[in-house]
Formats: sequence, C-alpha cells, structure tokens
Amino acid sequence: MNKPNPQVEAERELLQNAQQQGTAATVVAYTRLSGPGWLQSAITLGGGSLSGALFLGVLGGSDMLWLQLVAIIMGVVMLSAISYVTLSTGERPFQSINKHINPALGWGWLLATMTANMIWCMPQFGLCYEALEKNLIGFGNTPAYQDAVADGAKMYPLKIGISAFLLVLAGGLVYLNSQQGKAAKIFDWALKLMVGVVVISFFGVVIIMTSKGELDWGSILGGFVPDLTQWTQPAGKIAGLVDGLSPQVDEFWSGLVVKSQRGVMIAAAATAVGINMTFLLPYSMLARGWDRPFRGLARFDLSTGMAIPYVLVTSCVVIAAGAMFHGDIDDKFASNDPAVMQQSPLYKGAEKNLLERIALNENTETLTAAAKASRIAALPEAEKRIAASLVKRNAFQLSASLSPLLGETTANVVFGIGVLGMGFSSIIILMLINGYALCEMLGRPQGGAPHVIGCLIAGVVGASWWLVWDGDAKMWLAILVSSFGMMLLPIAYITFFMMMNSAKLLGDDRPRGGARVVWNVLMLISVLGAVGAAATAVIDKASHKTAGPVVIGIGVLFVVSVIISAVGKALVGATPDPQAKP
Repeated sequence: MNKPNPQVEAERELLQNAQQQGTAATVVAYTRLSGPGWLQSAITLGGGSLSGALFLGVLGGSDMLWLQLVAIIMGVVMLSAISYVTLSTGERPFQSINKHINPALGWGWLLATMTANMIWCMPQFGLCYEALEKNLIGFGNTPAYQDAVADGAKMYPLKIGISAFLLVLAGGLVYLNSQQGKAAKIFDWALKLMVGVVVISFFGVVIIMTSKGELDWGSILGGFVPDLTQWTQPAGKIAGLVDGLSPQVDEFWSGLVVKSQRGVMIAAAATAVGINMTFLLPYSMLARGWDRPFRGLARFDLSTGMAIPYVLVTSCVVIAAGAMFHGDIDDKFASNDPAVMQQSPLYKGAEKNLLERIALNENTETLTAAAKASRIAALPEAEKRIAASLVKRNAFQLSASLSPLLGETTANVVFGIGVLGMGFSSIIILMLINGYALCEMLGRPQGGAPHVIGCLIAGVVGASWWLVWDGDAKMWLAILVSSFGMMLLPIAYITFFMMMNSAKLLGDDRPRGGARVVWNVLMLISVLGAVGAAATAVIDKASHKTAGPVVIGIGVLFVVSVIISAVGKALVGATPDPQAKP
C-alpha cells in the first residue's frame, strides 16, 4: 500500500474546506493549486500556434477569430473527459485503454505522442534561436553575420551553442518538476511566468494599436461568431476583392483562398490540442497525486490555465496581423513597373500564384523571365492584394511592421520575448511528456531514470534541429508527423468518448442523467470536428510524393491493427474460462 503524501493530503483538505465555505473560497483554492492546465498552456502556445494565428490574420483578418475559440473549447471538453476518467479510476490511461478498450489504440496513442514530441521539439529550438538572432540579441542583424549567411555559411557553431544552452536550461526546469515540495512549486511558477510573459507581450501590442486608433472593435468582436461558410467562400476583405473580378478569374482566386482557409481551420484544431497534449494531462495529474476530489479543480485548471491564455494570445496575434497585413500591400508590390515590383518582399512568395493566374489567358512556358515579370506587374491591384494575402509571413515580419507604432527597439523586444517564451516553454513540456511516455512504454513507474532518459531523448533530438529542420527533410518530417498526429487525434477522442461511457471502467462514477447527455453531446461535437479535420488533412498530405505513401501506409497498418486487436479481444472475451465455476 502506498504511503500517503503529506502535501497531497494537505491539498485535499484545503479543497474540502474551501468547498464547505462557498464558491469564492473554492475559486481561491483552485487558483492556488492549479498546475497541469498551465503545462497544457505552455505547449499549446508554441510556434505552431504563433504561425497559424499570424497566417489566419493575414488571410481572413478578424473574420476568422472564432476558429481558435471553437478549437480550444473542443479540446477542453475532451481533456476534461480524460481527466475525469483518470481521476475517478486512479488508473494510468495507457493501461486503462489497453485493458478496457483496445491495445492497438493504446499503443498508437503512445507512439504517436513520442513521435510528435521529438519532431515538434526541433522547430521550437529553431524558433528560440530566431528570436535571439533577430529580436533580442540581434546578432543576426550585424553586417558580418549577414555577409556570412549570404556566403552560404550555416552558422553551425552558434546554433549548436545556443541550442545546448537552451537544452541545459530546459532540463533543469524539468528536473524541478520531478521534485516534490518547493522545487515543483518553482517549476509551476516558472511556467506561469513564461505563459504570462507571452500573454502580456501580445496583449500589449493590441492595446497600443487600439490607442493609436488602428482597430475596429465592432468588426473584431463580430469575428468571434462562427461562420461555417468560410469552408467554401473567401473571408474578410478578400471576399469583396474577389467579387469584383470576372467569373473565370473569380473562380481561380476563390479556389486558392478557400484551400488556404481550410488549411488554417485544420491547423487551428491541430495546434489547439495536439495528440501529445492528450497524453500529458492525465499523467501530470497522477504525478501530483490528484484523485477523485480534484476533478472540479482539473476542469477549472484547464479553463483558466490553458483556454484563456490560448484565446488571448492567438486572438491578439490574429488582430495585429489582420490590421497590418490583411488585404494590404506595399507600394513596390502595387507598382506596374516589373523592376520595382520585384523588389517587394512579397514578390517571391506570390510569384507562383500570379504566374498561374497569367496562365489562364496565355501559355507562360514560352515567355521569357522578363515577359513573365511584365505580365505580373500589369495585373490589377485587386489581384495583387489577393495574392499577397496567400503569402505566409513570420512573427519577425510582424514585429518589423509594428515598428512605426511601437518604435523599432520596443517592437523587437516585445515580440522577441513573446516568441522566445512560446518556443522555450514548449521545449520544456515536450521533454516532460516524452519522459512520461517512455515510462509507460517500458512499464516502469513514473519518475526515476526512465523518465529522465525519455525527457533527454526529446530534448537532444530537438536541439539537433540545425541538422534536419533547416534542410530539405523539414517539409517531409512536418507532413509525416502532422498527418499521423491528426489521424490519431480523432481516434484518441473516440477512445476518451468510449471511456466516459464505460460502466466497466467507471462504475458508479459514470455520468448519469442530464450530466451524461451534456457530456455526450459536447464530446460528439468534438469528435466530429476532429474527424473532419483529420480526413481533410490526410487527403491533402497524402498527395506529397515522398511522405504521402508513408502516411497512407501507416494509416492502413494502424486501422488493420485496431481491427485485429478488437477481434482478438472479442474472441478472448467469448471463450469460456476453464477455471471458472459453473
């Protein structure tokens, strides 16, 4: 029998006393004891969330703000479900799924989590390096550095040194989390501080833009109202620009814009709650000794520690990006002079789509490079604005664009801190999740050497980003892991749905009456949303020449494994036990 943990017992007593005193005291106690929700926030506010929100603002302005809100609500519902099951049973979810649902689902969940941890750790290191390079330290802006890059230098020693420093620092914070008492509290507050810095940084930008009269808050608030027509029609200013074109040109640009909007919708679902986040939550709660009395705290923790920071940060990025970029172009890109237009930073990203537009009227293969540039420059400004909206930007371009409002130094510092906080906090949590996952894979108790090794595996792979993520393999790896993760996410959601309705697993703790109806309706909506996003993502990524066959092969193999496992489990269950008494 496990010896009671004095700290957990004290927290349980604090909760029970607060609940007797009323709602206000309970909220104070919940706030004081929160933790796992902030772990979720630290990973969901990563490079994927930043780039997705930025492109969302560029593409649709504030009209698509509702996407992140809906995506995070769906995620909170499903994470609340797995936390309810875990805290009610006290069982580790991997074991529960293998025992009560389907072993193939359990192993697929674990392997997809570890794969995502290691691969997605790489861009987080790269994001931190870029924040230091371009915004905070600014060594990337020195003439000597730019000359070296222009000469083809990869700056490997610098990348290795910074990555090693970040790995050591992240490892130290992960170690604090593994300790009980004050060390764990320091880890909690360090994460809350990093998430808080991210929120304040991007929130501050929107406040300053509001004070300058740059934002239309009526339109912004309207963007939080869901609009499902954006799945088939352009959004924001782009809709008006497209409507003024000829039918053939309208169809061309509408097709490109809608395809990008669908991709953004899928990205919103994928970055709000990833497959590895579903693994982190229950194990972080069990590691803290939480059980049945902590179920209310778990829901509060997810809502305040994960959902609110996520919605605030991503919304602020969308608002800022939309105000600066949506439907707008620089003077050079608007020029009818090919030589001038080619000097625009947007030209390279928009050239491919613009050439395809020219090909509607003539054969571009016979044109010289100068003739192509001349045809592009002669296009109407409306079409150039549409093409510009399809060009993906990065956070550092957004930082530079805000310099007139904040001043160059302030813009660099504000965005540098926010981006660094996003990337570094994600590194910490990805390492932590991998430690939990390796312990489960080996069938070992959480903590100790296996947990440390699992954390280091993800950290070392991530710190090696300069070997892989800068090269041609970057796109292949991103496609592979995102497709596999998206395939597994609805399966994880379906698994959690089955667990919440399993009388064998939950017994008397299974929701009843109205509560069960509410749970099932909310979970079904989340499951259907994840299935739709996953199907679209897999179909789109499966067309990739290299990664496509791998994605399809893994998907088929996994489905076959689930079916075989289910049939085997059914046959075993139907076979009479020879030792059973008649």
